[in-house]
Amino acid sequence: MMRAPLDYDVAVVGSGLAGACAAALLAHRSGLAAERIVLIDSTPAAPRVPMAAPPELRVVAISRASERVLRAARAWEQVRAARLCPYEHMRVWHESSSPEGSAVLSFDAADVGEPNLGYIAENGELQAACLDSFRAAGGRLLSSPLDSWTLEADAARLQLATAPPLRTRLIVGADGARSLVRRGARLGVRTRDYDQVALVATIGSSQPHRHTAWQRFLRSGPLALLPLFDGSCSLVWSLDSRYAAALRECPGEQFSARLDEASARVLGHTTLASERLSFPLYSLAADSYVSARCALIGDAAHVIHPLAGQGANLALLDAAALCEAVADALCEREDPGALRTLRRYERARRTHNVVMNRAMSLFQQLFSAGGGPASAVLNGGLGAVNRSSMIKRWFALQALGLGTDLPRFARAAGAARHAAAIAGQRGN
Repeated sequence: MMRAPLDYDVAVVGSGLAGACAAALLAHRSGLAAERIVLIDSTPAAPRVPMAAPPELRVVAISRASERVLRAARAWEQVRAARLCPYEHMRVWHESSSPEGSAVLSFDAADVGEPNLGYIAENGELQAACLDSFRAAGGRLLSSPLDSWTLEADAARLQLATAPPLRTRLIVGADGARSLVRRGARLGVRTRDYDQVALVATIGSSQPHRHTAWQRFLRSGPLALLPLFDGSCSLVWSLDSRYAAALRECPGEQFSARLDEASARVLGHTTLASERLSFPLYSLAADSYVSARCALIGDAAHVIHPLAGQGANLALLDAAALCEAVADALCEREDPGALRTLRRYERARRTHNVVMNRAMSLFQQLFSAGGGPASAVLNGGLGAVNRSSMIKRWFALQALGLGTDLPRFARAAGAARHAAAIAGQRGN
């Protein structure tokens, strides 16, 4: 019996930042024809906010490695630079010490010879840039919910709610923590509820942020103030669930007073400049990232505590590693949806993500200590790190995402060489 022809080589389900970046990378860097890649989501992405609009509530801290991934996806050039905020300094301390004391862990871009430690960027701006890059390459966007998918002998068959079914060599699950793609692949997950809520808002302050990211660890959870392009700050306040509702609903003046106390007034007096939103905190780890014709990236594969702001960076590295595995398979004339190909991606990313997840859980437990011996040990440890230029440099490089074993597209030289190789491959 003659099999039906394949509609696409890759179907990416979920057009959030992870899925949009993966689609753009595959369209530009994998060696696949862009028109053979489809990006599927239930709702079209929202249009970009006007240039003069206030900052969006959902922001991410983009590392140098993630910047390189976005450059490889030809999305960074689509980001409006005026809505980015580079941060050059980072200050971390425990509530039992003073923000001016010797136990403050401080990082400066100049210490590692970099112009900055990264960027605070709006999630929607980055997502839109990736979508623009994907469309410009010739990729297809399809707005329809995914109902289910099944595995056939040589393809994955996707059943869509408002569009005809389609067949593809590879389905990429970028559809979030409740991933339908993951369920269709019957990949199990392990979860942990932190019994915490993250409260986010935009904050004005009487003192300038000085392009500094501030983080104070409280017994009730970490509090972060991240600099924004208009001089305001993004607040990400992780709280025990029993405190969150009162802080979310209290009058603005009362909220500012509580925030001033919790932040030790490092930015002077704060004022609420937006609505307050909150979402529950938990960790999630898929037992495997791949099955036949299926790969998971981003929140579909892993969710970690936001205390280090690494969730988006891990997702972008997933996208880069998956594109690398597909590109290598094509160069070797292998099927990009074959399990052997996808195992390369899983080996490249799963261990790193699991270690990061465990580290964030451990840090959350350690830094939630109050006064007494535990806080004395923590402050002593922070002070020791702060006095060692070598250890500080290592931590700063990790924060920049410049550690070892990065995907090619997260390494500046590697991305350029691979782009040239793909151009030559297409020329032939």
